Amino acid sequence: MLSTFRDAWKVESLRKKMLFTLFMLLLYRLGSHIAVPYMNSQVISQIFSGSGGSIFSFLDLMAGGNFRRFTIFAANIYPYVTASIILQLLTIAIPSLESLAKEGETGRKAIAKYTRYLSIAIALIQAIGYTFGLFRKAVNATSAIEYTTIILSIVAGTAVLIWIGEQITEHGIGNGISILIFAGIVSRFPLDIAQSVALVKAGKSSPIFLVLFIIIAIAIVVFVVTLTEGERRIPVQYAKRVVGRKMYGGQSTHIPIKVLMTGVMPIIFANSLLAIPATIAMFTSESTRNWIQKWLTPAGGPGAVLYIIFTVILIVFFTFFYTTIQFNTVEYSKNLQANGGFISGIRAGKPTSDYLGRTLNRLVMPGAIALSILAVLPTILTLISGLQFNYGGTSIIIVVGVVLEIHRVLEQQLIMRNYRGFLKLSLIHISEPTRPY
Repeated sequence: MLSTFRDAWKVESLRKKMLFTLFMLLLYRLGSHIAVPYMNSQVISQIFSGSGGSIFSFLDLMAGGNFRRFTIFAANIYPYVTASIILQLLTIAIPSLESLAKEGETGRKAIAKYTRYLSIAIALIQAIGYTFGLFRKAVNATSAIEYTTIILSIVAGTAVLIWIGEQITEHGIGNGISILIFAGIVSRFPLDIAQSVALVKAGKSSPIFLVLFIIIAIAIVVFVVTLTEGERRIPVQYAKRVVGRKMYGGQSTHIPIKVLMTGVMPIIFANSLLAIPATIAMFTSESTRNWIQKWLTPAGGPGAVLYIIFTVILIVFFTFFYTTIQFNTVEYSKNLQANGGFISGIRAGKPTSDYLGRTLNRLVMPGAIALSILAVLPTILTLISGLQFNYGGTSIIIVVGVVLEIHRVLEQQLIMRNYRGFLKLSLIHISEPTRPY
């Protein structure tokens, strides 16, 4: 993996993309230290250290640490993720959006525009909840202009993050939204490790649990890499055809179907939806907030069990949902038939699409279950040990998944540029031309 990054750095165009991505992440980290005006940071710290600190810590996790500091990025990128989920579900339910999604680049740009608008609306709702609900005691505003400044600062922060994510996707390396979430999680790792070590030193937790955490984290990394890279190759044969005096086709290739072709997106989507109850708590009274914390967040006793169950269900659902969007078996079957391709022993048309569907389900289901188990296993250990490490393995899976995604993108870019250092070819063998008959 390190060799891929090193080889990519030697290519000028890829080096510019990598530097651009790092520059965008630098802007993100700088914005993470710009506080929202007219807010009392001491009161916010007291709120976090109070009885409701656990539910606030959960929201802070979703915001990449910006929630606790209440910076302009307090809402983070999750309004955009939530809007993306809503638009994708509406694309299936509303025929006009479905036809728009099939219009290629034009439709994609239109749906992206609608997603931005919906993201800003969700961020506005969250900002109002922060100002008049959750942090109303920390607000130092006295006029309507000052209240408006607080709300607009949070909404503008989300808009900037959406812009940064889209710029990374277009001009940088990898998916911008995933990279921003990755950056927020990585920035929390030192704090989480320090808190866990402090709990062990204070005697509130056993060192055995800390060592067990490290072992599980390493095991998760290894298993996620194996799960992400695993694939089944379905052999495909193309029929021979004669055009004029030349013969085309007759080639053998394969259809690579990955065990987990969705990457970390199901986990990101699941986390975004699971953060909704904690977000709703901002608009409610203290008693209702305590009830939500008890039953609908990992901070509560019964809520932790429900949180784990909902996590598994949502990850499995979004894995199948996202896979269906990415790999349309009917369209793939039509393309194979149109190009003279066929799977050995399977008839073209509907039998081919049915075969691909069965194969996909047999691969995706175990992958989704394995991903769910990996996501909730360290969470269970967290509840048992009392150590806090980003609520478990979800963060580790996201980090590993994003790194593998960036690595895959760099590999594809290097192959497109026929980079010999990456291909590790010492000699290029050129076959002798055949003699004309």
